[in-house]
Amino acid sequence: MRRTAFLFSLAAAFGVFGACASEAAPAAKRLVLIDQDGSGPGGSNQMSMMVLLQAPDVEVLGITMVTGNAWRDEEAAHTLRMLELLGREDVPVALGAVFPLVRTQQETELAAALVGHVAWLGAWGQKYGEPVPAGGAPLPGPWDVPPLAEGQPHTAPIAEDAAHFMIREVHAHPHEVTIYAAGPLTNVAIATAIDPHFAELARGLVVMGGSLDPQTDDPEFATSPRHEFNFWFDPEAARMVLRAHWPRIDVTTVDVSIKAMFTQEMLDDISKSTNPAARYIANYSQERYYLWDELAACAWLDPSIITKTRTLYMDVDVSHGPAYGETLTWGELLKPAVDLQLVHAQVDLDLPKFTRMFVSLMKAPTPRATRGAGKP
Repeated sequence: MRRTAFLFSLAAAFGVFGACASEAAPAAKRLVLIDQDGSGPGGSNQMSMMVLLQAPDVEVLGITMVTGNAWRDEEAAHTLRMLELLGREDVPVALGAVFPLVRTQQETELAAALVGHVAWLGAWGQKYGEPVPAGGAPLPGPWDVPPLAEGQPHTAPIAEDAAHFMIREVHAHPHEVTIYAAGPLTNVAIATAIDPHFAELARGLVVMGGSLDPQTDDPEFATSPRHEFNFWFDPEAARMVLRAHWPRIDVTTVDVSIKAMFTQEMLDDISKSTNPAARYIANYSQERYYLWDELAACAWLDPSIITKTRTLYMDVDVSHGPAYGETLTWGELLKPAVDLQLVHAQVDLDLPKFTRMFVSLMKAPTPRATRGAGKP
C-alpha cells in the first residue's frame, strides 16, 4: 500500500513538474519565407515585410527579392536598409530573378498599341498617364541603384540565390515553412522547377495576386476585372506556381485588397509611437493607397480577418493575346482537364479588425532575433 502511494505521489509530482515545464516553455514560432518585390522606402511592399517581422510569434527565415514594382537590386537596397533601421540585420536577404520567365518589356510595349495600356508597369515605367520625369531623365535600369532617401545600407545580400535559399530552408524545416509571396512569382516558380518536392514540403503558400470581380470605379480594375499586376508581370511563373502541389494556397485578391486603404488616420496613430517600425513609417510611408500586401500578411497571422472566401481552381492566361496575364478560375463542374489546384481566394474582410491589428503591430517594439536560422 505504501509503495503504491509512493509511486502515485511520485507520478503526480512528475506530472505537476511536466505541466509547469510545459507552461514555461515558449510556444514554437511560425516559420515564414518572404518573397517580395521590395520597392521603397515605405509603401506596401516594405510595410508588409514589417508586419511579419513585427509579429512576436513569427520567425522570418529570410527575404528573397524579385523584380516587380521596381528592379531587384534597388528593392534589395531598400529592404536591407529597412532591416537595419528596425535592428533586424540578422534576417538574410537573397537576390532572385531580375526578369520574368517569358514576358519582356519590349513585347509589352509593342502589344499596348493593339490590346491597350495597363495602369501600372512596375519596374518598366511610371504609372500610365503620369508625366515623364522632369527633363526627360531616363527611368532606372535593371542594374541601377539610385541614392536612397532613407540612406544607403551597410549590409549586403547573402551569396546564395533566392530559389536555392528557399529550397534549402524548406528542406531544413519540412512541412513547417509558409511561403509568403507578395510580388511576381518568378522566384517561387524557379524553386518549383529546380526541386519538384519544394511545394509539397512547404506548409503552404500565401499569395497576394489575382483578381475575380472587384467592385470599384478604379479605372485600373473597373473595365479589366481579371487584371492584377503580380500575375500580369510574370504570367508563366504564376501558372507554374498555382499548378504546383502545395498543401494549401491562400490568395489575397484585388477584390478584398481594394477595401483596405492606408489612411491618414492610421498614419497619425502609428506616428504616436517612438518604436523603430513606427518611426520608419512616419518618415517614409507617405503614399495613401491600398494595403495589398499588408492584408495578405495579416490574414496569414489571423485568418479571422477574412470574412469571405471562394474556393476555386485558379490559373493564369498565357496565350499572349489581349488577356495575357489575366486570372482564370473555374468551379468543379467546368474546370479543364489539366492539373489545377484549389485555392482559397479572399474576397471580403473585417476592416476594423484588420486596421487595429496592422496599426498595433507597426506601433509595437520590434522583436529581437531568437536564433540564427536562415544563415547559410
